[in-house]
Amino acid sequence: MIDWHTHSLRRNAVVDIDPTGIDAAGIRKIMPLHKGYVYSVGIHPWNADKITLLDLLEVRALAAEPNVVAIGEVGLDTTKGSPSDLEKQINILKYHVKISEELRKPLTLHIVKRFPEIIKLKKELKPTQRWIIHGFRGKPELAKELLRHGFYLSFGKKYNPESYALTPPEKRLTETDDN
Repeated sequence: MIDWHTHSLRRNAVVDIDPTGIDAAGIRKIMPLHKGYVYSVGIHPWNADKITLLDLLEVRALAAEPNVVAIGEVGLDTTKGSPSDLEKQINILKYHVKISEELRKPLTLHIVKRFPEIIKLKKELKPTQRWIIHGFRGKPELAKELLRHGFYLSFGKKYNPESYALTPPEKRLTETDDN
């Protein structure tokens, strides 16, 4: 078993990195990729308003590395910003979908209260790569709908046991999402 989504550098886990990281001194943090570890790379939706062209180029460059096995965590979540950020988040998500498709790597999605929009985007874009909803906590009805639309679900420490039980093992991942 592998931990599909974590923010801690450790083995047997997909370590999530976001190149938009700025430390307390305002200095850009660039996380090196270490041998023997695997990663996902993407711009978190909470960082949509701070991205630069350099961030987008860095995502693209890092995504091509052989030890980067997934694209993301990227997605839709306006709970930490204004609803007007949604259009910006959708554009950033589409950029990541393009990379996912070009490099044939799955997409790890952070979705909060925007499930109708992500289902609509999946129908519109018709991706060939897996789309994985990370940290899924939703009710069984939502799990069934997402599974019907071809999504995979990743379950962390807090989850709905009924949703977990109805998710087929081949569509189910586990994660810690620890910091």
